[in-house]
Amino acid sequence: MTKDKEQNNAETLAALQELIDVVAKLRSPDGGCPWDLAQTPETLTPYVIEEAYEVVDAIKNGTQAEITEELGDLLLQVVLQAQIARESSQFSLQDVAQGIAQKLIRRHPHVFGDVSVQNAEEVRQNWEQIKAEEKGEASPDSQKLSTKLSRYNRTLPPLTAAMKISQKAAAVGFEWENIDGVWAKFHEELQEFQQALAAETPERQQAELGDLLFAVIQLARWYNLDPSAALQGTNQRFVQRLQKMEAVVSRPLSDYSLDELEALWQQAKAQIAKESNQE
Repeated sequence: MTKDKEQNNAETLAALQELIDVVAKLRSPDGGCPWDLAQTPETLTPYVIEEAYEVVDAIKNGTQAEITEELGDLLLQVVLQAQIARESSQFSLQDVAQGIAQKLIRRHPHVFGDVSVQNAEEVRQNWEQIKAEEKGEASPDSQKLSTKLSRYNRTLPPLTAAMKISQKAAAVGFEWENIDGVWAKFHEELQEFQQALAAETPERQQAELGDLLFAVIQLARWYNLDPSAALQGTNQRFVQRLQKMEAVVSRPLSDYSLDELEALWQQAKAQIAKESNQE
C-alpha cells in the first residue's frame, strides 16, 4: 500500500470516527439532544426511506456536492441505528461493517475464491444461489410462492412490491386469459370502492382502495408500463404546473378562487406543452 493510500485510509477512518463520536454525543443522557434521545429504530424508519430516495434523486439530478450531502444523510441513519442498538448491547457499527464485508466475500467467490465466471449473468446466478443457501431458502417452506411474495411485501415499496407479486403470481399461471379480464377486474374493484365509500367503514374503504390500486397495477403490467415511474412523472408534472402558476401571480395561490386557479392551471399546462414541443 502506498503512503498516499495509507494517508487517505487514515483520514477516512478519522472522519467516520468523528461522525460516530458526534452521534454518540447527541444520544448521550448527559448533555445530548432531547430529539435524538427520544428516537427509536422504529421512529427513524421513515427517515431511512426518505434519505435513500433523496440519494437516488441527487444521483439522477444533483451536483457532486448534493450527492455527497445526501450520502452523508443516509450514512447518518446507519450510524444512528447502530448507536441505538449498541446502547442496549444488541450490535455495533463494527458488527454492521464486518457483516457486510464478510457477505461480499462469500458472495464473490470468483474474486475471493477459486470460482470461474464468464460474464455478469453468471455472477448474478452465483449470488442468488449463495444468498438462498445463506437464508435457508432451499427448504420446502421457503420455496412456497406465498413465502417469496410475503418477503416482497415486507421489504419493497408498495408499488414495487405489488408489481413483483403480480409478476411472480402470473408466472405460475395465476393470470387472466386476456386483457379484457383485467379491465373487467378494474371496473369491478372501482365499483366496490365506490360502494364502500358510500356505506362502509373507513377500514373497508381503505381495503377496497388497495384492491383498486392493485387492479391498476395489473393493467400496467399487461401494457408493460412502470407504475412507479408513471406516478413519479405525474407528481413532477403537477409540481411543474404549480411553478408556472406561481410565476405569473402576484398573490399566494390561496387568495384565488377555484375558477381562477383552474384557469391558471390550464394556462400553465398549455405553456409546458408548448415548451416541450419546441425542444
